[in-house]
Amino acid sequence: MRNFMKKSFISLGAFILLFGCVVKNNVFAYTPVELYDQVWRLINAKYVDQTNNAQDWNKWRHKYDKQILTNEDAYVAINTMVASLNDPYTRFLDPKEFADETSSIKGSLKGIGIQIGVKDGKLMVIAPIEDTPAEKAGLKADDEILEINGESTKGITVDKAADKIRGEKGTTVTLLVKRKDVEPKIYKIVRDEIELKSISQKLPVEMKIPDDICYIRLTSFISRNATKEFGDILNNTSNKKGYIIDLRSNPGGLLSNAIYISDMFLEGGDIVSTVDRDGYKETQRASRTVYTKKPVVILINKGSASASEIFSGAMKDNGRAVIVGEQSFGKGLVQEINNLPYQSGLHITIQKYLTPNGTDINKKGITPDIVVELTEEDVKNKNDVQLKKAIEVLNKMTYTNTFAKQDYGYIQRAPQ
Repeated sequence: MRNFMKKSFISLGAFILLFGCVVKNNVFAYTPVELYDQVWRLINAKYVDQTNNAQDWNKWRHKYDKQILTNEDAYVAINTMVASLNDPYTRFLDPKEFADETSSIKGSLKGIGIQIGVKDGKLMVIAPIEDTPAEKAGLKADDEILEINGESTKGITVDKAADKIRGEKGTTVTLLVKRKDVEPKIYKIVRDEIELKSISQKLPVEMKIPDDICYIRLTSFISRNATKEFGDILNNTSNKKGYIIDLRSNPGGLLSNAIYISDMFLEGGDIVSTVDRDGYKETQRASRTVYTKKPVVILINKGSASASEIFSGAMKDNGRAVIVGEQSFGKGLVQEINNLPYQSGLHITIQKYLTPNGTDINKKGITPDIVVELTEEDVKNKNDVQLKKAIEVLNKMTYTNTFAKQDYGYIQRAPQ
């Protein structure tokens, strides 16, 4: 597993901030036509679907040779070619888009603090970031964005939507949003400088938990410091009887973070497997050194995606945690980030991942052991029924010293 960490920088977050994965330098092309051809060759060699969306990929190689005269021509041609894959996660980033992505990896950006993705052809909110204009305006996971500044989002890519939503601090973006069973509503949101936080122990508004339970809110797996911060919390809370890990509205981030944090809890066993275009399967296993053996409850919802699903899937399949909440988003694909000439970039879906039990969660998600819906009325009344259930479950686990098979599907002593 450690060797894998050294050679790979993988991210599985399906959102506006980061889609990336394994970083590769491919700065060999010198002309716009060569740039286009380089993208064609990379996809031809690496894309997870060998049929390239059941099409003759060769038809694209020299399709625009005579039309590509400038870098901008190449960008348009590349986007047209990549769109034929019908994969929202395989995408070309021009220099501006690639620079924006780089700034998000470093931990800040200007915008409203929203994570978005395309699901079934619709532009969806995966999750608002905590304490940002998007969250304060009331946007929620699974909201559909119908318009941005009066322009329809039909057929829009995540990159183009992100570019329209981002902007200078103090400016306003107008979104027309459709929520399930609710009439579309216009949101006027003032952009701000967004600080990307990964880990917090701040409880939801007006919620209290027993002093002997440790609550950890993991908002994303994007930060390179996430594993250290998480490990520090575990080291400093050895007096607690158990842990509630809140992954709600966590859209993912770095695969390496999901693996490392899983390894903090698992005494051996599989964490995740990846399968490439040739069917080659590589499995990452946990070491036998753990930070804690105490009981864990994990909270997820429809905004929990990608690396969140890897972590919760690993903990669930290994019988190490009880999962409470709602079905997760369902993003089970791995992308590789390729650095290209002219400070541009290319994300390619190169693998799909499986949970330890061999479950392919793409477009399906992780199913909680205990399903608890958080209704609009609950939110309005600041009644976090999901967290309340997590506290109840953890108290039961520590009191009985067992995972209750009839309730959670496990026969395993709650470790001390």
